[in-house]
Amino acid sequence: MTDNAAAKHLATLQDLNRNYIRSVDEADVRWFEQHLADDFLNTNPDGSRLERAAFLAQIGRGSVVKNIREHDVKIRLLGDFAIIHARTSYIKPDGSTGGGWYTDDWQLRPEGWRCVAAHVSRG
Repeated sequence: MTDNAAAKHLATLQDLNRNYIRSVDEADVRWFEQHLADDFLNTNPDGSRLERAAFLAQIGRGSVVKNIREHDVKIRLLGDFAIIHARTSYIKPDGSTGGGWYTDDWQLRPEGWRCVAAHVSRG
């Protein structure tokens, strides 16, 4: 992969990552419908695992935490695969602040970058 192509992919992945977090915060199911792979799997902070349809339903119900923001984003581009690691901050239901980490795995498919897996932890 050329440096120019890598830079373009990194810019795309940065945008996808920003919108992933925004879409969780805003319960934007439509964005996820367009960007999750059909075989997507998510691991929730409680250790439960959700397939795509259950994850979309969870997103549609809205997050229990609000004002989610991403920090310390590290994108590792590995050819047609990318791993995004980042820290989050948010407001808990009781009004206190919280934080956690996430790892999202993306694969470049014929239709574009698709998230194939996500793992979320909260403190």
